[in-house]
Amino acid sequence: MTAGMNQVRKRFGSYGFRSGPLCAVAVIAASMVGVIGAPAAVAADAQSKQWYLDAMRVDEIWKTSTGEGVKIAVIDSGVNASTPSLKGQVLKGLDATETDGTTNDYDGHGTTIAELIAGTGEGGGLKGLAPGAKIIPMRVAFKEFEEKHKTKTTFDSANAIRAAADSDAKIINFSGGSVFMHAAEKEAVEYAHSKGKLFFAAVGNTGDEANKPGYPANYPEVVGVAATDREGQVAKYSQHGEVVDIAAPANDIPGWCDETFTKYCDGNGGTSAASALASATAALIWSANPDWTANQVLRVMFESAGRGDDWKPGTVSNYLGHGIVRPNAAINRGIGKPGDPDVSPLTNERTTAGGSADVGAPSEEGAKDDGADSSPPKSGAEDDGKDKGKDTDTVAAGSAEDSGDDSQLGLILGGVAVVAVLAGGAFAVVRKRRTA
Repeated sequence: MTAGMNQVRKRFGSYGFRSGPLCAVAVIAASMVGVIGAPAAVAADAQSKQWYLDAMRVDEIWKTSTGEGVKIAVIDSGVNASTPSLKGQVLKGLDATETDGTTNDYDGHGTTIAELIAGTGEGGGLKGLAPGAKIIPMRVAFKEFEEKHKTKTTFDSANAIRAAADSDAKIINFSGGSVFMHAAEKEAVEYAHSKGKLFFAAVGNTGDEANKPGYPANYPEVVGVAATDREGQVAKYSQHGEVVDIAAPANDIPGWCDETFTKYCDGNGGTSAASALASATAALIWSANPDWTANQVLRVMFESAGRGDDWKPGTVSNYLGHGIVRPNAAINRGIGKPGDPDVSPLTNERTTAGGSADVGAPSEEGAKDDGADSSPPKSGAEDDGKDKGKDTDTVAAGSAEDSGDDSQLGLILGGVAVVAVLAGGAFAVVRKRRTA
């Protein structure tokens, strides 16, 4: 193992935490297994590893919607707006760390998330699922950043969320979190909800360890996103429980190795990447239906999500929530009904704003502005194989009318996929935090 790879593993550990009691940002991968060459060679190689794009049938989706007209606030380590894939994609944001006043990415994580959402793929960079969307960066501090700059950013996550709520971003993505709930952050999340924002957050990468519910994903107003692999199986590291509302692909997705932006690294994107793809899915649906509210977009996401044939109506999985995102099913096959614009599908309660996001628009600046389940399902390729075929039931996803669509790799996104769950049932009818 080279010194460089040791450093990469350090930066891309699993769900890191701050030294303080507030928000720690989840790093993008549970493990890294290799480095993809220098920028000129990187690109095509990196794009070829975005297996989920073909599985989702993005060519069909992009004929209808690319996410145009939708802005997404990315609360993370900042965004490098000068990467080829993000040129022209990044708007003016906020430096909630209160250090240098820029939103430059000091880690590489935030730029990866931004590219997964809205990258154009130019220069061979990562292609975003919603390349027509725009990114508003909201920079917060990772533990290493705090230590290096000796910052006291006690309220940076709360301030970033409030700024996102006051922007014209329709969607907020927070690919990070902490096991600690904080009053200021909770109030900021509630404020964003009152402003009609659709908030996605990674549930965390310690599902095979402590599996403690994390925040902001665990707030009732936030959509907690779990991670799946190529086969549509829950990733073994993905946290589970009532915190999970929906799932998205995450394994074997490359990302920037570090703040030098010289190469992408192979590995698992973790729930960070899953959250990004859920946010991008919402952008695609919202762009195709601009008059919908956040509640309606999310309800269609839930109803169109990939599930097994044995998935009982009205139930929610502690591992996949309502299922795995399927933007093509929602956009081109019309699966899912928007329903009441003012009722939250998370809580079944009436909301105050219903999803409107009519506030002032930031300007484009570029870089210079700068509970029921006690055992987890097996996780396909990530599992060591010793339990396969013995402790799991295979549940086919989708219905007969979906057969044949998006069937590549047996992914649950298309309707003929499989999802592994433990025998004995992995679905909870009643959830303490949210209703099914």
